[in-house]
Amino acid sequence: MTTTHPATPTATTRPAFSPTRTLATAARVLRQLRHDPRTIALMLLVPCAMLLLLRYVFDSDRAFDTIGASLLGIFPLITMFLVTSIATLRERASGTLERLLALPLGKADLIAGYALAFGAVAVLQSTLATALAVWPLGLDVAGSPWLLLLVALLDALLGTALGLFVSAFAASEFQAVQFMPAVIFPQLLLCGLFTPRSAMHPVLEAVSDVLPLSYAVDGMNQVVHHTDPTSAFLRDALIVGGCAALVLALGAATLRRRTP
Repeated sequence: MTTTHPATPTATTRPAFSPTRTLATAARVLRQLRHDPRTIALMLLVPCAMLLLLRYVFDSDRAFDTIGASLLGIFPLITMFLVTSIATLRERASGTLERLLALPLGKADLIAGYALAFGAVAVLQSTLATALAVWPLGLDVAGSPWLLLLVALLDALLGTALGLFVSAFAASEFQAVQFMPAVIFPQLLLCGLFTPRSAMHPVLEAVSDVLPLSYAVDGMNQVVHHTDPTSAFLRDALIVGGCAALVLALGAATLRRRTP
């Protein structure tokens, strides 16, 4: 009679996803952020300051109403991209990431924990920016401000996901910042902020159709011009949210323990 022994887990076996470990990771990141006032200021105050500056750059309310809603989604994306990519790379360079992954902590737990922590900050950031734009700055929107907040939050989460993803390919904090022209700037130019996408060259319009920021700007414009949520708005919100989830999954798949 042959006795079968259970397989011994190898060193490369990673634990299954655990909500408990994810929440613990998120709590650790939030504790670190609490002791970094400059980063908190960058995430919470800079988007509001940019909106305030933008409001008084334009002489007329109509100009601010035209572009303000779009930038309400763009500013959170940029700040969350910068902070998340640099913070993740700093943990890898310092060896913190390697020590964490030596514990019974899966890559999915780590990425989800970071996303949850920065997502909590993104909620506060988007709330502050939306409230400032709609009430003190008088941004005129036909739809509900809550829909503006939803798109701004999705943009901030997309910036978080993109920052986590590109940090795997950077060897230094400077290189992480260098990814911004490659990842963010093309989306800014082709999202319809400066000229309607339908007026672009067909090749550029086709490229803009696969960039998530194009749908974020479209979603903001839907709220500005329509009193009720439209099917186009729901499509835009789902695409932006889906892209954020996809990029987070790619970030977990490409996460490395240490900087090459």
